[in-house]
Amino acid sequence: MKRREKLSTDLTPLVDVIFILLIFFIVTSVFKKDELALMLNLPSSNAKESNIEKKEITLELTEEKIAYQGKEMELNDLNLALRLIKNRNEPIILRIDKNVKYERVVKILDLLQEHNLNNLALITKE
Repeated sequence: MKRREKLSTDLTPLVDVIFILLIFFIVTSVFKKDELALMLNLPSSNAKESNIEKKEITLELTEEKIAYQGKEMELNDLNLALRLIKNRNEPIILRIDKNVKYERVVKILDLLQEHNLNNLALITKE
């Protein structure tokens, strides 16, 4: 009687497929930078770069949306959030899309001034 050899599966192709999938997901994934909520097209500037502390308040502004600390919200909700800030000297980082109307920017600046938040930094492209 002939003895049959045990059948075993070859794992080499499986490992190859896993590596290909891993490379695919790494290449196609979008890495989130600085907890930004809105996709902004920032204006460019020749001003020198300044260092900003790690503890900061981030505001993002587009033509239709506002984001505070990486979360989209309405203007009334932003007013409430700004009222809850305890340290009035904390840096406020403003990221404003270059297509935003000046009137909308002034509304945000007025709101910040109303809450006595004057430590502002406008972020631009290099």
